[in-house]
Amino acid sequence: MASDVRPERSKAHRLKRLRHEGLKPPVRTGEGPSPNAVLDCGWGRLLFAQTFETAEPLVDALRAEGPDRRDIAFYVRNPHVLLASAPQELFLDPSHTYRLELATYRASRRQPRGFTVRRLTSEMDAQAVNDIYAKRKMVPVPPDFFWSHRDDRTLTYFVAEDTTTGAVIGTVTGVNHVRAFDDPECGSSLWCLAVDPQATQPGVGEALVRRLAEHFKTQGLAHMDLSVMHDNDQAIALYEKLGFRRVSFFGVKRKNPINEALFVGPTDDHDLNPYARIIVNEARRRGIHTEIIDAEGGLFRLNWGGRSVRCRESLSELTSAVALSICDDKRMTRRIVEAAGVRVPERIDPGDPSAIDTALARFGALVVKPARGEQGQGVAVGLTTMNEVQTALVRARRICSEVLIEEQVQGEDLRLVVIDYKVVACALRRPPRVIGDARSSLRALIEHQSRRRAAATGGESTIPIDGETERTLAEAGYRLDDVAPEGAEVLVRKAANLHLGGTIHDVTEEVHPTLIRAAVAAARAIDIPVTGVDLMVKSPREPDYAFIEANERPGLANHEPQPTAERFIDLLFPLSAPTSARAVVRADV
Repeated sequence: MASDVRPERSKAHRLKRLRHEGLKPPVRTGEGPSPNAVLDCGWGRLLFAQTFETAEPLVDALRAEGPDRRDIAFYVRNPHVLLASAPQELFLDPSHTYRLELATYRASRRQPRGFTVRRLTSEMDAQAVNDIYAKRKMVPVPPDFFWSHRDDRTLTYFVAEDTTTGAVIGTVTGVNHVRAFDDPECGSSLWCLAVDPQATQPGVGEALVRRLAEHFKTQGLAHMDLSVMHDNDQAIALYEKLGFRRVSFFGVKRKNPINEALFVGPTDDHDLNPYARIIVNEARRRGIHTEIIDAEGGLFRLNWGGRSVRCRESLSELTSAVALSICDDKRMTRRIVEAAGVRVPERIDPGDPSAIDTALARFGALVVKPARGEQGQGVAVGLTTMNEVQTALVRARRICSEVLIEEQVQGEDLRLVVIDYKVVACALRRPPRVIGDARSSLRALIEHQSRRRAAATGGESTIPIDGETERTLAEAGYRLDDVAPEGAEVLVRKAANLHLGGTIHDVTEEVHPTLIRAAVAAARAIDIPVTGVDLMVKSPREPDYAFIEANERPGLANHEPQPTAERFIDLLFPLSAPTSARAVVRADV
């Protein structure tokens, strides 16, 4: 399993080239690579296949993979030989390998806008990186592993930091092969490039890749390799733009539950949206039989232990038709939860112009929404004039003939997922916005951000360019074809609905108990076992709130890494949960 890389003409030639570049040659301890080289990366181990003389020790090393880890045998030259040694245990990773020649790489003159790239420097950084991994469905790393390797010369961690909020919005890991196994090729590799799907700044991934390439180039390394899924067209386009080229190396992995989607082949759930798929996947992990009835509609049946439950995403047969009808009519929802002591915004009669005028003078801004509807369709927020209200009423009535006008409660939109009358996850939902770069039109920035949101949510979140978008931009003094100044944050829409390009930010651990009690009270008043309760709050850490609505089919996939799908399956099939998990649930009651 020797490397496929063609070595440079001689060691002397390589050293001469490095000195010509003004770089120091990397320090090596021997003339050949370390045998059977394995590097622990936290999420799993890298097994450098070119350092194993035969297949048997490499197979044995793969068999030593830890639980909930993902080991990768990389630089496999003859994968057919390796797979033949353990065909029931191993599979060929469906990824391409790309290489960047650092000798010819040139840094970009463009500087990141709205963020900076720096080293991982704190335990908070480590937790933020794991949060991004969870959102991207990547294997998490023990936080103490990050921290203990922060000064490691073999592993290098860079993060992208939002210059306004200080939040970590991207990360990348680099491996110095000379340090790892005394690589005679003086190589390096890039791993775990991930950008927070909520990030609004363009170019985060590119900046992280460039920073790592520049870091390894200054260390005198010859090239930087990476592995990318064969169908990840967006990432491949980025790498090819930066000068990476395909090379003929392969990766081999073990057939474990983490890798299952890569080796089981096509399944009947490929047409399911993310909200149905997360539930189906959790059910299958527990051995619950799943039957996809209508993938396009997110309809499936779960069968286990003689019990059968039909679901449409998180809406199951346990939700009564009465509860469904209450949630369907926002006017009735208001009355039901208000009678239970939950605070609701003041309502204004849409047929009384004088009442609307009075409300505008009193509250400053109003909200118009259809009495029935979902995914934010027909909702207009921040209406400050009679003309805006009347225009919004016309649009809302296209969705439903009955409409509501309410006071606009100032604050942030908080979604609380309530399952079995317990709050499982809480997240702030924020309206879509873009960051000006002094070059691109707002239309182009919105389209770019919309593509990013669609890629991050399986096509569920996009930003429409319509009258509401134009109105929101106009309030900020812009038109679609205007160019915003560099670094200017421009609100695109005022509603925070995910399907209209909004972003969602987990705050489960910091929500005030009053908000928890209000969400549970609303769920009990409606008598609905699974719901997403929306509150307008000043802060998730403060008790002030106003109830907005209750969703009978909340998107559980939006709240990872919180265990929403697990608690949903616990509700449907309590005995399917592990004994330890059932004990925790009973202790919370």
